[in-house]
Amino acid sequence: MTPESDPRFAIDGDVFVSPRYLASTTGIGDPALAPLLGLGWDLQHDDLGNAYVTAPDRRVRLGYLPEGEDDGLWRINAYKDAFGPPAWGVCFNDRTPTEFVQAFTTALAGAYEQGPDAYLARPDARTDEHDPARAVGPLFQQGWEIERRRQGIFAVQSPDRLAGMEVTTGDLDPEAELTTRDARWHLWAGKSIDRPAWYATASTDTPVALLAAVTQCVSDPAPLPRWRQDTYSYIKGMAHLTPILPSEPSAPTPLDLQRAASSRRPAALPAPSVPRWSTTSRPALPGPRR
Repeated sequence: MTPESDPRFAIDGDVFVSPRYLASTTGIGDPALAPLLGLGWDLQHDDLGNAYVTAPDRRVRLGYLPEGEDDGLWRINAYKDAFGPPAWGVCFNDRTPTEFVQAFTTALAGAYEQGPDAYLARPDARTDEHDPARAVGPLFQQGWEIERRRQGIFAVQSPDRLAGMEVTTGDLDPEAELTTRDARWHLWAGKSIDRPAWYATASTDTPVALLAAVTQCVSDPAPLPRWRQDTYSYIKGMAHLTPILPSEPSAPTPLDLQRAASSRRPAALPAPSVPRWSTTSRPALPGPRR
């Protein structure tokens, strides 16, 4: 079998990373933007390398924000009124595996096509469809367990204790939920939630279907492809790496991958220099939680 006919050579990486939540970002935002751009959402960018995607009704907005004052790379907000405060907000930091962001934007694209009743659907424990438990269900199905109970916090952790989700109960500050890590939902990986390898947050009224799409992707047992050398695409010292490609002179190198990725990047998305995030109005430093 030649490299051209071997399906392994079509995989964008030379190692599989498992469990997948110990992967990190691919450094390319295009796959996560594609579901929304495919619906004809408007794409704009500034001279710093930040990109802004807006729905046709102006009530859902995404920021891909590589330049800023903290480490959040993705921020997605939805609005009941295009000129009012956000109804919900989600943040993925700069180390979050790109596939997890793509899972969210894919679900968001589907919800947007259904209309405001879907993309603005508030969690509601009285209904099966919007029950917040649906967001945690995929984790339980893959063996995640309830952590030692703490007052005001419902938490689950992966079997290896290297990933977790916290759901805060009680009242929260709506503005803080949108600008800090003190949000209703907090998903993370690493050895400590205070210094996570990556994290994602979602505010109180984020639709359950969108959250479930992320937890389904995070807990999927299938590994993610990454490059072993010269990248930050997995958590070193924690992730288990399995070779994908045979060691042949014709196999692509990480530098080949970076050059290929740059050549595929749309002109509207300049390559970022430092993967960080800033909001356009209220920057906030996440820092250690609580």
